[in-house]
Amino acid sequence: MKILAPFRFIAGIALPPRCAGCGTPVAEDHRFCAICWTGLRFLGPPWCASCNRPFAFDRGDDARCAACLEDPPRHAGVRAAVAYGPIARTLALRLKYGGRIAFAETMARQMRRLLPDEVDLLVPVPLHRWRIWSRGFNQAALIADAIAKLSGVGHDRTVLTRPRRTILLRGLGGRQRAKAVSGAFAVTAPGRVRGRAIALVDDVYTSGATADACTRALLKAGARSVMILCWARVLPASDD
Repeated sequence: MKILAPFRFIAGIALPPRCAGCGTPVAEDHRFCAICWTGLRFLGPPWCASCNRPFAFDRGDDARCAACLEDPPRHAGVRAAVAYGPIARTLALRLKYGGRIAFAETMARQMRRLLPDEVDLLVPVPLHRWRIWSRGFNQAALIADAIAKLSGVGHDRTVLTRPRRTILLRGLGGRQRAKAVSGAFAVTAPGRVRGRAIALVDDVYTSGATADACTRALLKAGARSVMILCWARVLPASDD
């Protein structure tokens, strides 16, 4: 390893670590410059006890938002590292469409802090095989890989599948999204999820239609609980 040290030093000078948001040189990999760091809105309590939607002020540990009071979710919460915004969107797009797979670990490092202690299995939101063949990878699986390495929690890439190809959800309303993904997911081996507390891993949580369809399939297969763990969450304008 000492033999490689000079080469690493030279590489560090020629190719210094860069901010994941803007590319400015930084001290270490997976770090952000001061401007991009302050441009991220990190999420955490106080939040809705059901869906983890952030509150402007502390309403109590058991407080729930109006949406959850009206229609309680199947999942056990949506924990997102940051709110969806310019910097968060840049990382998500560069990972998904730009092939910057190192950003999966950048996201995972911020998501790790929100992983509940009771979770004992990480399951990524799957892509249809045609999407994987065209893109070359599943970004959610890469993020789950990184979280597994950071946390030591088990990770199953294949237990949840997407056998039915769906249309692109971008630009669709909530009901249209839910209809598009209804029945699109399946559990290949119920025994691998039965009785498990699962964290469903994804990059961006938008309307919740995809996560809800995945949660339905996992709970039907016998999972004890399913919470959503993601990099960024799209929040209503009133929350910004």
